[in-house]
Amino acid sequence: MKILIKNGRVVDPTQKLDAVTDILIENGKIKKLGQGLTLADCETFDAAGLVVTPGLIDVHTHMREPGLEAKEDIISGTKAAAAGGVTTVACMPNTKPVIDTSIVISGIKQRAAADGYAHVEVIGAISKGERGEELAEMGDMAQKGVMAFSDDGHYVKSSRLFTLAAKYVTTFDKPLICHAIDPELGAEGYMHEGAVSARIGVPGVPSVAEDIAVARDCLIAEYTGAHVHIAHVASKGAIEIVRQAKKRGVNITSEVTVHHLTLTDEACIKYNPAARVSPPLRSKEHVEALRAAVLDGTVDAIVTDHAPHAPEEKDVEFRYAPCGFCGLETSLAVILTDLYYTKIFDLNTIISKMSCEPAKLFKINGGTLKEGSIADITIMDLNKEWTVDSSKFYTRGKATPYEGKVCKGKAVATLLAGEFVMRDGVLCTK
Repeated sequence: MKILIKNGRVVDPTQKLDAVTDILIENGKIKKLGQGLTLADCETFDAAGLVVTPGLIDVHTHMREPGLEAKEDIISGTKAAAAGGVTTVACMPNTKPVIDTSIVISGIKQRAAADGYAHVEVIGAISKGERGEELAEMGDMAQKGVMAFSDDGHYVKSSRLFTLAAKYVTTFDKPLICHAIDPELGAEGYMHEGAVSARIGVPGVPSVAEDIAVARDCLIAEYTGAHVHIAHVASKGAIEIVRQAKKRGVNITSEVTVHHLTLTDEACIKYNPAARVSPPLRSKEHVEALRAAVLDGTVDAIVTDHAPHAPEEKDVEFRYAPCGFCGLETSLAVILTDLYYTKIFDLNTIISKMSCEPAKLFKINGGTLKEGSIADITIMDLNKEWTVDSSKFYTRGKATPYEGKVCKGKAVATLLAGEFVMRDGVLCTK
């Protein structure tokens, strides 16, 4: 199959490319880039006025399969990804059963290959059942192509176990992804501890709970030499610890979520259960520190932490709502609206952190439009205005703190290995 994308503004930070040019796709790969390309026997997509980029890569999502399909499954989750311009997702292991054996990984990969609308990378558990007591079958999972290891949703409290895991993963060159919040310091909180939590009478999670956990994990990375990736950093103290570790040459990387870059704890004032997340939405000073860290390279990836729940689970009082909300279908639009159009981030930064750098960091096939590379492509309309309406989401989880938000910018087409999976804002029939 041949597709010719014509007249689009192609933005690819891996080639330092930002220019109007054409892209010829053949047999699922980028065949040629250049101006004025023509080919008689191919499908042509006119991208005039649109931006064409490497497919977005989200290295922190929850597909919920196996066992929690009432919240999400591979099909609904990857549909949401394609609708949001995301071509690759990495799914966290806190499923039921936990992804802690190679057989579960094989099942997810087969399911995604057969029915998915996006590529699915799998993250295996560090410990059996994510209980933090005994190492999972990390070697077997590595052989099955696991992307990384994490006990996401849980902090590995045992420094001994985490050190053993860090030493072990260096054997097969896989990162550890850390959910770094001290569970004892954060156990009694439901949102960020600060002026807002005091005003509305909700116990808070102090930022030091995050700082302490990140500091330990950085020290273990320094001791073992393992690649340790800090998930969803939300506090200014934690990001400074990461920054200083990087300066010392520690093999530390980090990510930040779209919501931690664009929302503060003010979103919790009306006790909106959709705004309950872990780590919690923090105050303005923390948000500003995270934005600065994206710009100076301390943050390597921008993610969603897409964490859908069944509607009835989130439709409860704030304190009783599970942490997390859906993000795949809003992430690009929110970033463009709140950070691109406010001139805080430029387009190169956004594409680098949402595609190119995650691909390089986790050795994912994608994140570039170089000739010969896989034709995973996101096409976006920077001028498209629309309003977030969760009733139109493809994800099964409908909770979002962005409900009713007027956005400017949207993915309008998504190609997966050279085939359209979303076009003109509508998913294609597989």
